[in-house]
Amino acid sequence: MRLLLLGYSALAYTAFLLSTAWAFLFLAGHGIDGPATNDAWRSLAIDGALLLAFALHHSVMARAGLKRFLPKLAERSTYVLVASLLLMAIFQWWQPVPASVWHTGRPWSLLIWTIYGLGWLILVGSTYMIDHADFFGLKRAWRHARREAYSPPAFRERFLYAWLRHPMMLGLIITFWATPKMSAGHLFFAVSSTAYIAVGIRFEERDLRTELGPAYDDYAARVPAMLPLKRRPVPTAERPALRRGSAGRRRVRR
Repeated sequence: MRLLLLGYSALAYTAFLLSTAWAFLFLAGHGIDGPATNDAWRSLAIDGALLLAFALHHSVMARAGLKRFLPKLAERSTYVLVASLLLMAIFQWWQPVPASVWHTGRPWSLLIWTIYGLGWLILVGSTYMIDHADFFGLKRAWRHARREAYSPPAFRERFLYAWLRHPMMLGLIITFWATPKMSAGHLFFAVSSTAYIAVGIRFEERDLRTELGPAYDDYAARVPAMLPLKRRPVPTAERPALRRGSAGRRRVRR
């Protein structure tokens, strides 16, 4: 059973790697853009349904009510696996709407592609600034296979998390919008996904304030959400240590 869980976690992580590589190519124009296969409104309806399925997964599986039906040890890996499969479904069945919104040539296109790469660097790098293996469910399965005790890793204000509270979301938004050739279908993806992130952050912030209380209030008062424009530093000794739970949330270390 221990090896089965470890294999399941490895499968989920492999699906994540494949979906991430596909996402990089998709948003770079290899999939999100292309010749029309349906009329514009039919294409947008299909694309909207695909994005809605992904949004519902993130909203429903993040709620404690559904978690009761999942084995605790496989909870995070299941979340990662389903999200990855839904992403690949979006990429596979996306219907391009090729009408041009903007198209920028050199040298500005080179700058935009650099920003696109920076967005991916921020996104992926942010997972390592907390605990990459734990975030994707690998650490818990590995500890269980070795019969070692597991506890969620402590979250500390380091690297980008010392300057903004949601660097992953910032990285995602950059990848959505940084393109020298914006089609109508790409614009629909960018607007819809950015709106979902904005709503999702509001709910996450509410949950974090409920769970962490003054510790998160202090963090939020000092560190901006996504734009590192103004930050009020605090001595290291006075910073509360936050612990990230299995669902990616942060909890106060008691």
